[in-house]
Amino acid sequence: MKKIILLALLLPIIAFSQSKNIMLSEIKKFQTDLNAEYLNPKETPLRGDNFDNFKVHHFFPINLKYYIKAKLVRTENAVPFELPTSSGRTQPYLEFGTVTFMIAGKSYELKIYQSLDLIKREGFEDYLFLPFLDETNGKETYGGGKYMDFRIPKTKELLLDFNKSYQPFCAYNAYDYNCPIVPKENFLPLRIEAGVKYEDIYHH
Repeated sequence: MKKIILLALLLPIIAFSQSKNIMLSEIKKFQTDLNAEYLNPKETPLRGDNFDNFKVHHFFPINLKYYIKAKLVRTENAVPFELPTSSGRTQPYLEFGTVTFMIAGKSYELKIYQSLDLIKREGFEDYLFLPFLDETNGKETYGGGKYMDFRIPKTKELLLDFNKSYQPFCAYNAYDYNCPIVPKENFLPLRIEAGVKYEDIYHH
């Protein structure tokens, strides 16, 4: 009987440990893949000396408090709109929905979008785009904000992992890339110390 009780107590701990290991593994894979992308001449946004001098990205320490289960509410009767970009032009987007989540006991929300150009490409039909601003921008991260990518979930929940947030390509190469500007409604009034750090050596 004691063994059964002990096992019942241990099972949740084991499950949590396994879940934590899976989350850490996913984040480390994201970091490895991102570094590989920037080191690949066919994929990297870097050019010239910036490419030659690149070794790895610098990341905030992995912090699972930024791995968050959010509530997703689909936007009804969403109307396509033109989102301004870094080049001064615009790109067509659709507001897909709103995600609501908690950080340190406070509730926040962000809008999530679909690129009407990208979803026409095979393999990206269910692609979602979440750009955001926070109080690290212009300091440890790119002044124009950071991005996260998702696929449309099968439930009304979305797992937000800010550890997988990254800078847009135009942060590293403003000449060849045209990036969506983060809408002001997607500003988070706190420091999101997660994901890729940024040092602006690319525009000098």
